[in-house]
Amino acid sequence: MLVITLVIAVIAVNAVILSVTSRHRDSTNPVGRYVLVLIGPFQKAVSQTIGFFSGVWRHYFDLVSAAREVEALKKALGRAIRENSACTEIRLSNRRLRKMLNFEKKITRRVVAAEVVGRDPSPWFKAVIIDKGRAEGVVKGLPVVIPEGIAGQIINAAGHYAKVLLLVDHNSAVDALDQRTRARGIVKGETSERCRFQYVLRKRDVRIGDTVISSGLDGIFPKGLRIGNVTGIVKRSSGIFQQVTVTPFVDFEKLEEVLVLLRPPRPAFAGEP
Repeated sequence: MLVITLVIAVIAVNAVILSVTSRHRDSTNPVGRYVLVLIGPFQKAVSQTIGFFSGVWRHYFDLVSAAREVEALKKALGRAIRENSACTEIRLSNRRLRKMLNFEKKITRRVVAAEVVGRDPSPWFKAVIIDKGRAEGVVKGLPVVIPEGIAGQIINAAGHYAKVLLLVDHNSAVDALDQRTRARGIVKGETSERCRFQYVLRKRDVRIGDTVISSGLDGIFPKGLRIGNVTGIVKRSSGIFQQVTVTPFVDFEKLEEVLVLLRPPRPAFAGEP
């Protein structure tokens, strides 16, 4: 608005100058020279002011245009970041699923793949909820595994959901063997990061780094499933058992997909219909 006012003022001043000078075209006439002396500086100042405000006006529009471009670039960057994150998640998921599929091919029993959809909020229990249940053949007592090793077992099942008691829960127990020496014991959950290999005779040879596997004698977990590595041994001078600490192969904080091992079909005996 100010620029428009200044433009009108300059036009008016120029009109006055032209009117005066047109009436005194004679170069010898002093009136025209006096008018130019008086009006010239004013006209120059006004012209400079108009030029300044015109530059400011153009700069303002340039800033508005730049701001719009920056906003558009921010939106494009946000979309690119979201798309990249989605692609990364898909790539990682495909990697886990390929690993799970390769592991599934090695298992002789029928399996059901499930996704972890929830965790037990209680600090006293280590359990997760999966999105497969009785409708898919998942029932209480079935073992739950991933390629790294044993994850836990089903303790409750509904239509399309089931609850898995994790290996590290203090209520969990797996009959196990030291894979190297065949020393036997019971792996029980202790904390979110380790288990206790209990009832291992003190005279048995167990060493740090030994792999502990399921023995298959508990009727739940098939023989040979990986459990964890021996990471601690305490042999007291008295007592018949040694204290063995096992760190599971499964990272339970990152558990996302699992396999539920279904029960094998009951063999038919001769004479049965």
